[in-house]
Amino acid sequence: MYLLHTPRLQLRRLTDSDDDARFTLTLLNDPDFHRFIGDRGVRSLEDARNYLLQGPIAMYQSQGFGMYLVELKDGTPIGQAGLLRRDGLDDVDIGFAFLPQYRGQGFARESATAVMDWGKQQLALKRIVAIASPDNQRSIRLLEKLGLEKEGPVTLPGSDEQLLLMGWNQSS
Repeated sequence: MYLLHTPRLQLRRLTDSDDDARFTLTLLNDPDFHRFIGDRGVRSLEDARNYLLQGPIAMYQSQGFGMYLVELKDGTPIGQAGLLRRDGLDDVDIGFAFLPQYRGQGFARESATAVMDWGKQQLALKRIVAIASPDNQRSIRLLEKLGLEKEGPVTLPGSDEQLLLMGWNQSS
């Protein structure tokens, strides 16, 4: 059931269950999610279920990976972290988002480190990238701690927002 375990966390695939949809609805409507990641237009439980089906669940089927639910060891959902294929990027992208009450406690770093290690070891990825809003300094610092380096600006298809592209390359 769980894909990854860390000392404090467990990560599993998201489902279209009511619990996962409720959590996703809450996470995607956090003001910081809107500010730094974007408004996904998810306003109801049904919207959240459709988002899960068309996003993470579809990506598991097409890519074999996606965003995962991050839970405390007691099963409390606190965020999402995972790998994605994103239009406009040539490489696999790492992403993460956490509810406000679980930020600043090392959970994002712990889960993102596990995801990076899994991507390198199990998927044999030679390059992993990330995009971040230039004013999201907390995420940029975390990505740097994960070994990603600033590469420059990038604009994704369908958007005029300039984001920061960061990347990790396997040392030869």
